[in-house]
Amino acid sequence: MSRSGAAHAAALWVTGPGTAEIRAETLPALAPGQLGARALYSGISRGTERLVWRGQVPASERERMRCPHQAGDFPWPVKYGYSWVGETDEGQRVFCLHPHQDRIHVAREALQPIPAGVPARRAVLAANMETALNAIWDARATAGQSIRVIGGGVVGMLVAYLAARLPGAEVQLVDRQADRGPVAARLGVPFALPAAATPAADLVLHASGHADGLELALSLAGEEATLVELSWYGERPVAVPLGHAFHPRRLRLLSSQVGTVAPCQRPRWDAGRRLRLALELLADPALEALLEPDIDFHALPAMAALFAGHGGTPVVAYPPPGEAAARGGLNR
Repeated sequence: MSRSGAAHAAALWVTGPGTAEIRAETLPALAPGQLGARALYSGISRGTERLVWRGQVPASERERMRCPHQAGDFPWPVKYGYSWVGETDEGQRVFCLHPHQDRIHVAREALQPIPAGVPARRAVLAANMETALNAIWDARATAGQSIRVIGGGVVGMLVAYLAARLPGAEVQLVDRQADRGPVAARLGVPFALPAAATPAADLVLHASGHADGLELALSLAGEEATLVELSWYGERPVAVPLGHAFHPRRLRLLSSQVGTVAPCQRPRWDAGRRLRLALELLADPALEALLEPDIDFHALPAMAALFAGHGGTPVVAYPPPGEAAARGGLNR
């Protein structure tokens, strides 16, 4: 802390296509109703943050794409991220929709307590779990349905994980990468390669982020089935094959986006209640299968290559305060 009551922090800024740097920042003194907290972990969303690192957020969507506590503007320079886990100065473990940064000062209500049964590291999945939960609500998934989930990224895995726990539901996760099968098995979700996927589903949720995945999703939908699109493509044009049997089968195509609570829940749920449930749902140790090995926070600027991968959630680990203070004077 300085004499003015300000604190110093280090934050990740994306500065150009595939480039980033750690910048020193001065946090203002805590205002009434604010708390200070230090980072333990943050999670990287390969889908959304890949578009940010590449500068592919469409100009028309830049305002809607802003995340809480974002600094800077798209395309660059920008401080972006939304899966932050830390510990308050009062000693409470919390989750926050905040960019990658080693210390924060935010309103108390922006910090969501982490349930006792959820390890801090696993809590970085909260934003992804919230997205998956909202998709299940948007789809109105229910007991006994035949459900296909296309795309075995983290969000697709979590959607399939939740769907598989509906009583009597017959769920299949479909992905062209066979190495995602063992991960699905750890989550208790049946897996199939596209050629072996079972058609005529009641409900299909697409989360692959690729046009061919959307085409597969349409082909697996049964008569008068619903297809929910979770992928976000940024500026990329996507060809949607709405010929063939799309109209004769009277298929219903709708979007799901976590920015607002699903309409069917909105009268009784707000984003805070939804996030609290998402955190509670992370108590299952099987979800560790979705986390990749830790990346040191100060190594992030050299990690643009991680967006070429297609695995789980990369976890950013922050050094303890004493060690952080020794790194280039960023955290004095």
